[in-house]
Amino acid sequence: MTTRITLCALALVASGAAFAKIPAPVLDDAAKAKAAEAAAKTAWQGKVDGYQLCKAQDRVAAHYKKASGGKDAKAAAAPAAGAAPATPACADPGPFVYPPPATAAAPAAATTTAAAAKAPAKKP
Repeated sequence: MTTRITLCALALVASGAAFAKIPAPVLDDAAKAKAAEAAAKTAWQGKVDGYQLCKAQDRVAAHYKKASGGKDAKAAAAPAAGAAPATPACADPGPFVYPPPATAAAPAAATTTAAAAKAPAKKP
C-alpha cells in the first residue's frame, strides 16, 4: 500500500518537472499583430460595456426621479455639504477601428535604406 502511494507521488513529481521544462511558444509577426488587435478589441469592448452601463444607470435614475414625484425635489434642489460631485456624461466610444500596425511599413523602408547603403557610390 505505501509502495503505491510512493510511486504515485514520484510520478507526480516527475510529470511536474517535465511540464515545467516546456518552453513558451514562439510567436511570429502575424500572430503578434493578431494578438495586439485582439487586445485592442477587448479594450474597446470594455469601453462599450461601460457606456451601455452608464446609459442604463441614467435611465434608472431618471425613472426613480420621475416615480418618486416631489419627495426628492427638496433634496435635489439643496444638495448636502458632503454630497458627491456630479458624474460626467456618458461618452460613446464609437465603432471599433484598428489602425494597421506601423511596424509593417518600417521593415520595408529599412530594407530599401539598407540596399541603398550597400550600393557603392559612383565616382564622377
